[in-house]
Amino acid sequence: DDIPEDIKKRRLQEMVNLHRLHSLQSMQRDVGKTFKVLVEGFSKKTENDLQGRNDQNKVVVFAKGNFKKGDYVSVKIESCTAGTLLGSAIG
Repeated sequence: DDIPEDIKKRRLQEMVNLHRLHSLQSMQRDVGKTFKVLVEGFSKKTENDLQGRNDQNKVVVFAKGNFKKGDYVSVKIESCTAGTLLGSAIG
């Protein structure tokens, strides 16, 4: 392989950064929208929140309320990270 290791690492980091940017932009387009979310269980960060997936297979986190694993919940998206939509259950 003729490509120096430092160039390989730099190129990989450039690709990771670009992917992260595109993911964030995709998530930001969903802020303000409402999705039907299938609850998968507790959020990774706290048991006060649940997480599930919408029909685009994006991870959605929202307050636990009275919902449980397997429920479908309408969630309005209020903010996001590059990998997670954050919202509130409605209805």
